Amino acid sequence: MNALTLVSFFFFTALVAFITWRLTRHDDHRHSSSYFLAGRSLTFPIIAGSLLMTNLSTEQMVGLNGAAFTDGLSVMAWEVVAVVTLVTMAMFFLPRFLKSGVTTVPELLALRFDRTTQLLANIIFVVAYAAILLPSILYSGALGLMGLLDLQTLTGIESNAVLLVLTIVAVGVGGAIYALFGGLRSIAISDTINGVGLLIGGLMIVYFGLNAISDGHGILAGWETLKTSHPEKLRSWGTENQSVPFSTIFTGVLLLNMFYWCTNQQIIQRTFAAKTLAEGQKGVLLTGLLKLLGPLYLVLPGIIAFHMYTGEGVKADAAYGQLVHDVLPAPLTGFFAAAMVGAILSSFNSALNSTATLFSLDVYKARLKPDATDAQVVRASKWSGWLMAIAAMTIAPLMASQESLFVYVQKVNSLYYIPLLSVILVGFLTRRVPAIAANLALVLGCVIIAAFYFVPPLTGVVDIVSNFHFIAIVMVLLVLMMLAIGKIRPRAEPWVQQDAGAIDMTPWSKAWPASIALLALVVAIYLAFI
Repeated sequence: MNALTLVSFFFFTALVAFITWRLTRHDDHRHSSSYFLAGRSLTFPIIAGSLLMTNLSTEQMVGLNGAAFTDGLSVMAWEVVAVVTLVTMAMFFLPRFLKSGVTTVPELLALRFDRTTQLLANIIFVVAYAAILLPSILYSGALGLMGLLDLQTLTGIESNAVLLVLTIVAVGVGGAIYALFGGLRSIAISDTINGVGLLIGGLMIVYFGLNAISDGHGILAGWETLKTSHPEKLRSWGTENQSVPFSTIFTGVLLLNMFYWCTNQQIIQRTFAAKTLAEGQKGVLLTGLLKLLGPLYLVLPGIIAFHMYTGEGVKADAAYGQLVHDVLPAPLTGFFAAAMVGAILSSFNSALNSTATLFSLDVYKARLKPDATDAQVVRASKWSGWLMAIAAMTIAPLMASQESLFVYVQKVNSLYYIPLLSVILVGFLTRRVPAIAANLALVLGCVIIAAFYFVPPLTGVVDIVSNFHFIAIVMVLLVLMMLAIGKIRPRAEPWVQQDAGAIDMTPWSKAWPASIALLALVVAIYLAFI
């Protein structure tokens, strides 16, 4: 391996760590508000940078490009449809979350329904993060780094399985140190710095990749080569035999994006830390604008890799790392590897921080030790975070058996995305639906989806109707059940959301024009690649 690659890798990694330390070294990590919500001080550039980088894990970089390797441009739905849900977050969900001044989503459910709802939601979040989210980040991150840095040659370890486990442990320990000792503000700042690097690096992959397939005649010539050689790969509307058929955009794909960007604790915790509602809305909508660039660096490289490696036996999820290794000059490979490590650590430490927040506030403080001091709550958060990190490092290597990591993760995420989203929506949109309805929906939703995913012959039903349509049907049924219970056995008093007075709730004056412009761009992108 080129020594220049290693030098540039360690230089950029150390630079991000140093800048983050300099900016956060005087932060107060003894009090829960500072540790979990950065003292409610985040402004819109930091919110947008942190949202983008928490999302831009190697699950996205490796997994989505791997899906594009197989299915082409149609998988851009995961990026472009996200813009619709980010608009929904800014205009509908965020004002309601910030009004209650909560730190976690289950905390809001306790206000709307009862403490049992809070406990159920908390258990679902923690188990799902520990068993699905954190391991998938570690596995995809390790896989990407192994290809990008050619770790087999660098370390001399011949066994892929052994190298995978060692890389997972290294990333897991590094991410845990970042997450559990720095607090949310240090995570958000390092996310923003890494976000700039990853955007630059991702666009460089496209530039050098297109230039490579045109034999050095430039990116326009490379684009024309792709259009001529693989026109079927450049269509925005997915067919029924692809992973994202066009019809599913309006059902499961939209719902999964809505949960992810509007109600997922891992993502929205940094919006809870907004200095004002206006800053929060600007940060969320800026994230939407940046997501429109997603197809460039999260989908197009997968299509470039298909052109370069088709017929060579390259596995879809390994294609991105191979492409980066082959087309980037050595110093830039080191820079991009540092940005990739930043992406891995960002997603892992954000998820770990959120998991620890959920446990320490909604279980330890709310139920186990109500009289705990702030220092004790922060200490409990760090201990629970280490336990979750160890669990994730243990589970992550088991994901190597999946054919497509991205498709697998989206599917299993539905187990908890859909029940939680249905309960939160009904909670916000109704005033009389009682807690028993929400509690039943959380339990039955998880059980029903799991049964149809893993118990034959029920699994055949999902294959017939498409997984994305299936989860939309389940959500509709859960919502109807809750509304029916609310009609038969309504709350004694209608729920009225109280303003906690935590921050200035004046909305951003340009929020609606910005939202309309973003939605228009979504439609334009789809029409441009019919």
